Amino acid sequence: MKLVVDSPSTVSATQEMVDDIVLDILPRQGAWTEEAYLWLTDHTNRLLEYTDGHLEVLPMPTDKHQAVLKYLFLIFVAVIEPLGGAVRFAPLRLRIRERKYREPDLLLVRAAGDPRRQDRYWLGADLVLEVVSADKPERDRLDKREDYAEAHVPEYWIVDLPNHHIVVLRLDGNTYVEHGVFGPGVRATSALLPNLAVDVDAVLNAD
Repeated sequence: MKLVVDSPSTVSATQEMVDDIVLDILPRQGAWTEEAYLWLTDHTNRLLEYTDGHLEVLPMPTDKHQAVLKYLFLIFVAVIEPLGGAVRFAPLRLRIRERKYREPDLLLVRAAGDPRRQDRYWLGADLVLEVVSADKPERDRLDKREDYAEAHVPEYWIVDLPNHHIVVLRLDGNTYVEHGVFGPGVRATSALLPNLAVDVDAVLNAD
């Protein structure tokens, strides 16, 4: 590292120095507190998730990911808002439990006045949806399946573009069971919301 001296009374830092200072100030993996995580995510546009002191940096969404999410969001809004509910999309933190947060691609409550719907983060949801990320598919297919069940979210949609289907899971006790695996040529339906159905072909071909 080097200091850049502009004048006898002015010292400016290189980017390397700034990066090193930031790394020295920020907690190490395993040492992050819940409040430190919340503070950091209040001040960055990166998607970060948090579990028991550890941060996980999520990939930047692709254009295809955003096209699919936009299509689904508009459908969910058209169904849920007339019923008095609220639908949101990432980034918005969902608190799974103490010291664990996820950033669902889409989440909703059936009643807009649900007290779990907090401003800084939600304390729960009636349905969450994830579009499977190519960098680590098991995060959405397996890890978050366990996490959202732990948070007692009644329904979890997994939009699995690599496998060309949508998996809809419903909570049975403390674990999820399949409501359906919906492929091309059919409509994915909700166990929780009878009026909600999505054309799988339209999702897969969203542009």
